[in-house]
Amino acid sequence: MQSDITLKRLRADNPNAEIVAGWTYESWGHLHPGLTLEQAIKRLKAECGQGGVPSIFVAMQGETPVGTASLIADDMSIRRELTPWLASVFVVPEWRGQGIASALVRRVKAEAVENGFEHFYLYTPDQQALYRRLGWQDVESLEYRGETVTVMSRQLGL
Repeated sequence: MQSDITLKRLRADNPNAEIVAGWTYESWGHLHPGLTLEQAIKRLKAECGQGGVPSIFVAMQGETPVGTASLIADDMSIRRELTPWLASVFVVPEWRGQGIASALVRRVKAEAVENGFEHFYLYTPDQQALYRRLGWQDVESLEYRGETVTVMSRQLGL
């Protein structure tokens, strides 16, 4: 990752919150039929915690946001027994391939460890290879909201 990229906790009053909500809405809004951009912004601001679950982190290049990732309690309505979740990992296309997503995942992992969790989870339709390189293991493959996804877990403290 470039040395001028910093990772910061996103607060609800940060002007970049609406940008981050726009990214997540454009990327995954189809998984939430009926959700509007305004509702997505409100939901994201509610997830901007002071630490622990939920937490949202943003990768910044100077004053410009270039990526995000979240730690949330529940990201899959059919697997509510699994918690917490790595969610909404996104890097602006022109910034991809520079280690930003990996750095964001490591930051979310550190947050989960700091809060005493032993495992955390994610689901992805297409980024299994990235997460396997980062130490994640497949739990199951299933249909979720019209997509075939892989649920993965990561043991923490390792």
